[in-house]
Amino acid sequence: MFNDLSSPLDLLRTRRSGKPREFVGPGPNEAELGEMLRLASRVPDHGKLSPWRLVTVGADQRDALGILFRKALAASDPCASPAHHQAADDFAHFAGALVVLVSAPVPNHKIPVWEQELSCGAVAMNLLLAATAMGFVPGWLTGWYSFDETVRRAFCGEGERIAGFIFIGHPGRPLEERPRPQHDQIVSRWNAPAD
Repeated sequence: MFNDLSSPLDLLRTRRSGKPREFVGPGPNEAELGEMLRLASRVPDHGKLSPWRLVTVGADQRDALGILFRKALAASDPCASPAHHQAADDFAHFAGALVVLVSAPVPNHKIPVWEQELSCGAVAMNLLLAATAMGFVPGWLTGWYSFDETVRRAFCGEGERIAGFIFIGHPGRPLEERPRPQHDQIVSRWNAPAD
């Protein structure tokens, strides 16, 4: 069973994201999404910098997002096929709520940018967990949308970048497990150097 809510540990053991292209509505309402975003911000944040922002894209803004994606695609790949343009528009219209996570590191600070970016990643994970704990299924996507300069400028200021598009809805079909790393392949004991 995926996303078992019987205990916090069971949720962590069974957490599974969904595929936003398969999501069905409805997503969280405004109050539920607000609570998810408050929970998402409760992360390690050395220096209390809040080096990230959460930008919601409402259902009434999805057409404009699709236009933005199509313009970005036309600028970056003038030979993109009609199918590629349609896929960009489809991405903008995936069901459920949409939150764009922006990495906004504070420049020239004693806290290294890398550490600030890790805090941003923790926000994403907290948002996935909060959405799942509230009975939804989230999906965190990047793709060319996250790295395109036209799209970046639409969401980000100077020195910021898109960490991902997080969709929150319900799966259109049962969730399936994906391959997970073997414990002994990713966990080791440190071998202290000899004096």
